[in-house]
This record gives sequence, C-alpha cells and structure tokens, in this order.
Amino acid sequence: MSGTRTSEPAAPTDADPRRWWGLVVIALAQLMVVLDATIVNIALPSAQRDLGMSDGNRQWVITAYTLAFGGLLLLGGRVADLVGRKRTFVIGLIGFAAASAIGGAADAPVMLFGARALQGVFAALLAPSALSLLTTTFTDPKERGKAFGIYGALAGSGAAVGFIVGGVLTEYLNWRWCLYVNVPIAVAAVIGALVLLHDRPGHTGARLDVPGVLLGCGGLVSLVYGFSEAQPRGWTDPLVVALFAAGVVLLAVFVWWQTRSPSPLLPLHIVRDRNRAGCFLTMMLAVIGMFGLFLFMTYYLQEILGYSPVRTGLAFLPMTAAIVIGSTQISARLLRHVGPRMLMAPGMLLASGGMVILTQLTVDSRYATAILPALLLMGLGMGLTFMPVFSTATAGVAPRDSGVTSATVNTSQQVGGSIGTALLNTIATSTSASYIGSRLTDPSGREAVVREGIVHGYTVAIWLAAGIMLLAGLVAGLMVTAKAPKHGAPADRPVPEPVA
Repeated sequence: MSGTRTSEPAAPTDADPRRWWGLVVIALAQLMVVLDATIVNIALPSAQRDLGMSDGNRQWVITAYTLAFGGLLLLGGRVADLVGRKRTFVIGLIGFAAASAIGGAADAPVMLFGARALQGVFAALLAPSALSLLTTTFTDPKERGKAFGIYGALAGSGAAVGFIVGGVLTEYLNWRWCLYVNVPIAVAAVIGALVLLHDRPGHTGARLDVPGVLLGCGGLVSLVYGFSEAQPRGWTDPLVVALFAAGVVLLAVFVWWQTRSPSPLLPLHIVRDRNRAGCFLTMMLAVIGMFGLFLFMTYYLQEILGYSPVRTGLAFLPMTAAIVIGSTQISARLLRHVGPRMLMAPGMLLASGGMVILTQLTVDSRYATAILPALLLMGLGMGLTFMPVFSTATAGVAPRDSGVTSATVNTSQQVGGSIGTALLNTIATSTSASYIGSRLTDPSGREAVVREGIVHGYTVAIWLAAGIMLLAGLVAGLMVTAKAPKHGAPADRPVPEPVA
C-alpha cells in the first residue's frame, strides 16, 4: 500500500521575531560540539605530562570522544524525534557541561578518558537536536539560506576555531581550561534555549527500535574504532580487520532490519533520496580531506616551522574567515537562485586547488606565499559546500524524522573524520619512513633528512586528499540534482514514503 507522510502543522517559531536569537543559541551549541573535537589536540602534550599518560594510551583522549559521538549519533537523532528536540537539546547541553567539568578536574588518565567519552555521549544528543531545531524553525527559503549559512560557517570553521582557542588557553592558562571553557558556554546556551527556542512535542507514543540501536550504533562504533586503531596498529592488524568486518556485518544486518522494523531507527526512505544521499557522501568525502589538512598543517607549523600553539591557531584564522564569507555571503545568497550542486561542485574544486598548492611545501616554505593562499582557497571552498549540504540534506523531511536525518549528516562528518585521520596519517608516515630509509646514508645529516622526509610524507598524503575532494565535487555534480529552493518544493514538504 502506498502512502505519503503528512506534514505536521508549521512551527510557531516561523512567526516568532526572537527566532534569530534562537539561532544564536543553536549556533553556540554547535560551535561548542565541533570545536571540542580539536580544542584538546593542542592541549594533549600538556595533559599527557600532567597526568602521566603513556604514549600508547594518550590517543584515548581523542578516541573516547569520537567513538561515543560517532557511534551514538543515530540514537541521539531518534531520541530527539521521540521526546522532543528542545528537551533533548537542553539535556545534551547540561550533560556536556557536566562531562567537561569532570574532565577539567581529572587527576588520572582514566578519569579524563571517561569524561571525554561522556562528552561524546551528550554531543550525540546535542548535535542532531541542534540541526533539527534549525531545520524546523527556518522553512522559508530566504530565511533558511541565512540560517544555514551561519550554521555551515560554524560547522566548517569550528575545528579551526578549536585550534585557536586551544592554543590560547593552553599557552596562557593550562590544558584544563580547554574543557572548563565549555561550562559557561553551555550554561548560557541552556538559558537561551529555555527562553527562546520552541518545539513541537515529541512522539511519545512511538517505540524506540532497540535492535536497530544495537546494530546501527554497534556497527558505527566498530568502524570508527577500526579507523582509529588502523593508525597505530596498521591496516592488516587482526584487531583492525576484525573491527572492520564486524562493522560491515552489523551495518548490513542493520539495513536489512530497517526494512522490517515497525519503528525503524533510520527510515530508509531518508537515505534512498538521491539528493540526500549525494549530500551525505559529499560531506563524508569533504571531511576526509579537511581533517587531513588540519592534521598535517598543525604538525607542519609546530614541528617544522617552529610555531607556538597560539601562533599555530592564529595561522588558521584566514581560513576560518574564508569559510564564514563563503557560507554567509556567497552560498546563503546564491542558493535561492541556483541549484545546490552549482555551489557544492565548484566549492570542492576550489578546496582541491588549495590542497594542490600545499603539495609544494618544503622544510622552509613561507606562510604568506605557500600556505596562506591555500588556506583561503580551502576555506572558501568549504564555505561554498557545507551550507548547501546542510540545507539540502535536511530539506523535505517530515518533522518527525528531522532528528535522525540531522544525525545522519553528522554521522557522515564523523565517519569522514575518522577515515581521513587514519588513512592520510598512515600514508604520510609510511611514505616518510620510506623516504628517510632510502636517503639516510650520512648520520651527520640525519636531522635534515628526517625533516625533509616528514614534509615529503605530508605532501604525498595531501595529493590524495586533493583527489578525494575532487571526487566529492564529482559526486555533488552528478547526484545532487535538486533545484534552487524557490523553484522547488518548500523546505518543509515531506518526503513520500516508498510503496510498502
């Protein structure tokens, strides 16, 4: 029997003059979640010394967060749909603040690891509820473009902002403030959410798909963990292979179960839509390349050029500005007049061009001539891409599915980040080792050869990242065929369900 999902009444927030202040609250929460993925990176060496972490265990400061965040996003999105987006948003903020306070007060590595995992759990509630609140609040094409321009700018620049804030806090206070800083931000966002945000009630009569939760979240955790372990252990390590195999099997069974579940965790008509699937894939590929840039440029600036943490963070500032301009001043203005792929494909082409410039790095490259132009192109390209991705991926979804759709967008980011970090770092380190091994004949010149070898490894991996971004542009150009919003369906028109 065929049927069409009926649209729910329009949210009262469309007529609320305070909705733009509500956007500030949503943006603040999103920025906190995104920058927390990188803010700890610069603080990690200080935290390791302070708490006596081993080199083998220090990765868990990062991995504990990404595992919980990436693995539980689908669950967080569905919880938002069932119990209400505003309620889930506030719970996520309070929990994230509490976990951050625990992490900042950590007196042992295990306490910090646990706090970071807890941050990831509440981030998995917070991120999809924030995006779905934005989706259901701004449905007018003109307002939607502005709102998603701001959101896309924060999503694209949050990681770079994390480096800046992390560098300043670590250098002038200490590493603990990289966690404590979340507490006042979250408190302000909670107050703002209670006063300014509106929401439809949750679908309390619906049931949670428990088998789907176990299969979907288990599969995502296995994949994310596998990619995080591939970096230190190698791609052929038995644990890594077992994690990948388990992830693929669990996700395959998850897809099968979603076709039979009466209350699916991820209704498959959401990902069957060509435009939405293209946006998910474009996002994942773009983030693979972007994480490669952050990973290599952070080490290059500090280890090769000798930048301080603060100077390293500030070096990313022009890229952050370019992302904001690309999202709010170009994409947000043009998306009402052109199809999203007309922004996404050129954006990825620009970002890939920026990466190609970085392949020319040497041990004595200058920031102004070799790095700055690349960062500007990357930032502009990301700004052009992320805003239409978020807007198009969440358009045309029935309000009851907006949370899980938002979670799927965030999941594509997390999986892309995990793949990018593991894949590109493995290529860089193996290429560096081969370069150094083949050229290290004179012990007196070891330091110079090692430095050259490290940079050579970076440039080879950056070539691959540039190719992946070109692929992202190709995917966007071929798969995302949606028209400009003013010529197509309204943002809140529901997606038809497939024939049963």
